[in-house]
Amino acid sequence: MIVVTGATGNVGGALVRVLAEAGEKVTATSRNIAEADAPRGVEHRRADLADAASLRPVFDGADALFLQSGGASAHTLDVGAILDAAEAGGVGRVVLLSSQGVATRPESASHGVLGLSIEEAVRGSGLDWTILRPGNFASNSYAWAASVRAERTVAAPFGDVGLPAIDPGDIAEVAAAALREDGHAGRIYELTGPAPVTPRQQAEAIGAALGEPVRFVELAPDQARERMLAFMPADVVETTLAILGAPTPAERRVGPDVEKVLGRAPRAYADWARANAAAFR
Repeated sequence: MIVVTGATGNVGGALVRVLAEAGEKVTATSRNIAEADAPRGVEHRRADLADAASLRPVFDGADALFLQSGGASAHTLDVGAILDAAEAGGVGRVVLLSSQGVATRPESASHGVLGLSIEEAVRGSGLDWTILRPGNFASNSYAWAASVRAERTVAAPFGDVGLPAIDPGDIAEVAAAALREDGHAGRIYELTGPAPVTPRQQAEAIGAALGEPVRFVELAPDQARERMLAFMPADVVETTLAILGAPTPAERRVGPDVEKVLGRAPRAYADWARANAAAFR
């Protein structure tokens, strides 16, 4: 059995579907998961990563674990306790969803320092481990969904700075391979899209998926900061703006690992936009 944490998220939800379609026995878990969030035949269990004790019954009989690194609440996790509970339940393999920022922003408290501490806990757990370090998510564009629906407008800073946005579905397929197949233990995979894409180009791709133009409005960095502070901690906002506005060569680079694992190129941003156009209608 494979336990998927963060099963209502963009990656976790896709992973549950991929595993279920492959015939795997899956337990999907998150803090507020409901029956409607899990495909038919997939067990769903409510549990909180910040409360390792709540995960103990979820891990009973499991042999593999997809560990979502906690996102904005990562600082509340006792990763060692989570992994101890997983091992006690029978888990021998763990795939961690980490972040490219562990390598590219090591000085950042949110992206580098905290992310590295979680990775180190996984590497020191004694379990077979694989670490996934995705870069910019295509699904970050959901933040524009309301303005696209209401005004056919995307507002973002750094309109002509491109990053290779990764489809969460590709992350999920790489995770599924690492959970199901041998040969991935001890590997760190950097996951990116197939080519840099700018916010202006993303707006154009969303418009093409909808069949009508979407206007791009460039925000000044201070305007973007003010908007982001409404839902993100200040240190995360500053690091995110730095990545979006002045990405390092490593953050701009197209990585080979999606194709190496899946035997195909990663999906383009335009593919993601077409597949998720309903969110913007």
